Amino acid sequence: MLIETKTMGKVEVSDEQMIQLPSGLFGFADYHRFALIDCHVKPLIWMQSLEDKDLAFLLLDPFIVCPDYEADIDDAELGKLGIQDPADVLLMSIITVPNDGSHITANLRGPLVINKKSHEGMQVILDDKKWPIKFDVAEALASGEGK
Repeated sequence: MLIETKTMGKVEVSDEQMIQLPSGLFGFADYHRFALIDCHVKPLIWMQSLEDKDLAFLLLDPFIVCPDYEADIDDAELGKLGIQDPADVLLMSIITVPNDGSHITANLRGPLVINKKSHEGMQVILDDKKWPIKFDVAEALASGEGK
């Protein structure tokens, strides 16, 4: 399928790259269909809306910048996505790149959980206040905290 993207123009994506977020994202509840596209800056991934070419989010595996990260997600929440095996979970953090040049951050409190088999996902809010909404990615990488 050929899609229009915010940053790369028209891109061919496969069915394997498509995900559904039935509840949308917090603040973006009206958008449900996305494609995961490799970013030219590794290991980032674009999550491009299929409903609005101007809506895209950068994602990052949170374990890259925070190896001790733990997402304690209620089994009932995982059940909504039909997840029964932890190996079927793709966990990603949404990245914020401010226009003002301030620090790039990862939202560790509200990760995106995707069922690799069904390609359905949802954003969850973790109860553990240990995980910040604005985790400084560059600081973690510079300090050697990240891989």
